[in-house]
Amino acid sequence: MATIYDFQAETNKGELKSLADYKGSVLLVANTASKCGFTYQYEGLQKVYEEYKDQGLVVLGFPSNQFGGQEPGSDEEVAEFCQINYGVSFPLFAKSDVREESASELFQYLTEAAPFTGFDSSEGGQKMDGYLKAKMPERMADNSIKWNFTKFLVNREGQVVKRYESNVNPLDIKADIEALL
Repeated sequence: MATIYDFQAETNKGELKSLADYKGSVLLVANTASKCGFTYQYEGLQKVYEEYKDQGLVVLGFPSNQFGGQEPGSDEEVAEFCQINYGVSFPLFAKSDVREESASELFQYLTEAAPFTGFDSSEGGQKMDGYLKAKMPERMADNSIKWNFTKFLVNREGQVVKRYESNVNPLDIKADIEALL
């Protein structure tokens, strides 16, 4: 059975990184963007990283420009934006595709391991559901990433435990993170 450790990804500095380097850690993997309504979640991602990194949590950010062109900058510009505005110190990877046929193998794996089950019943979840059904109904037809800041929680054995949609704030999943640490 495949695990996240079977994959590699390019860092934002252009180096190929094996995700097996994170064996034994709990991972929170998120596709990100700098010009999105959910960009504020960088703050929450950084906070959970700082709070739990000494217990074995690693947050991995994967910028993507597939959602309304909301990540137009270079990898260097993305890293600078994240550092200046949110103090991001968790690993950032190169911009990549996270949905459709062009999705990286990693995100193909993540979405197969944790299929889309719908948005939660919160106001934010209802808004995302309504917006996508009205404006981009084709996005609702499969398990692919629906929008920026979809998050995947991975246990210490490299298995995907849970998927959180864009509207879920990283601070709201602390109990799930703590259960794996």
